[in-house]
Amino acid sequence: MVKIPRGGPVALLLAAVLIIAGCSQPSQDPVADPSIASAAPSIELTPDDGASGVDPLAPVTATVRGGTLEEVTLVNEEGRPVVGIMTPDRTSWKVGEPLGYGRNYTVTATARGGGQGASRTGSFTTLTPDNQAGVTLQTTGGTPLSTGGTYGVGIVIVAHFDEPIGDRAAAERRLSVRTTPGVEGSWYWLDDQNAHWRPREYYRPGTEVTVEARIYGVDLGGGLYGQEDVEATFTIGDSHVAIADDRTKQVKVYENGNLVRTMPTSMGMGGTEVVGGTEISFWTQRGIYTVLDKANPVVMDSSTYGLPINSRLGYKQTIAYATRISTDGVYLHQLDETVWAQGNTNLSHGCLNLNGANARWFYHFSIPGDVVEVRNTGGAPLEVWQNGDWGVPWEQWRAGSALA
Repeated sequence: MVKIPRGGPVALLLAAVLIIAGCSQPSQDPVADPSIASAAPSIELTPDDGASGVDPLAPVTATVRGGTLEEVTLVNEEGRPVVGIMTPDRTSWKVGEPLGYGRNYTVTATARGGGQGASRTGSFTTLTPDNQAGVTLQTTGGTPLSTGGTYGVGIVIVAHFDEPIGDRAAAERRLSVRTTPGVEGSWYWLDDQNAHWRPREYYRPGTEVTVEARIYGVDLGGGLYGQEDVEATFTIGDSHVAIADDRTKQVKVYENGNLVRTMPTSMGMGGTEVVGGTEISFWTQRGIYTVLDKANPVVMDSSTYGLPINSRLGYKQTIAYATRISTDGVYLHQLDETVWAQGNTNLSHGCLNLNGANARWFYHFSIPGDVVEVRNTGGAPLEVWQNGDWGVPWEQWRAGSALA
């Protein structure tokens, strides 16, 4: 028997309706109910809006949560757009090139997600250096390294700054030398404006060398910032080593270890003379030189190093086939007047005199970075500032690094 609730059939129907209603959930239409709709995407910009003194190498980014970036633009105060890089999922964007010093930039980003759009704009200013330093990559002779050029096995790389560097370590961290095959090498600071780099031993012929100075945006100390990045790539040629021995007064020239020419020479006459309170040496200093450059002809003037032309030992001559090997004017060059002495007597002021055929041959044979070693002469040895980098013992050379 079915027991009918009090109230009869109508009450029974009403109870059934109430039971069904009590088991169902209320309607939740996200379109009809804005309070539960998807949140708009959130955009974050770096650096913060209104930031000043921003490092031009600092990250500039736009990121989004809850959506994807539609477009990001970064322009300077002149309206020039800056290159940027978007991630494949379009959730992040970053600047793709260095910014300028002392510039005003505006970044604008738009995004979309959950059926809604969002946008954000911010502005910032990059730092203005008190001063800037430029750098050139050159040989010890002061000639810029030529990309695509060929240099001798003793070539020394010079990073020359046009301003004194207060923080050598910061500068050196931005200097790099890569070689194929690899070699052990180090920087050595000659002074506050010149850092020299050489390997522990002479390069192997055929070595590929790339040197970079990535100094832009770098604080080099005392408000001095790097002006721009530079680089050079070159190749090491055949091994050319010339050995000038004062005992024999001969210059023996080797190519890849093979003797290819022997040249009689007349070197520095020796001794010193005080002129105007300055002591002038007439020795050809012993040590390891490298070829710096060459000229045909070159005017040699003794007054440039303190010896007046009209003095007892003064001179001014136009010299043919002159190959320079020191920063203070030592050359291997033609001098016909001393041919009789070449091979037996030293008569020069310090240069290595050769006859015409030998001077011409050596001039055409040599390239910057070729090695010239002078042995068994008197006087003081060659100093590093004179192009005597290879005479510095390796441990001492390494100690000359700002990062040692």
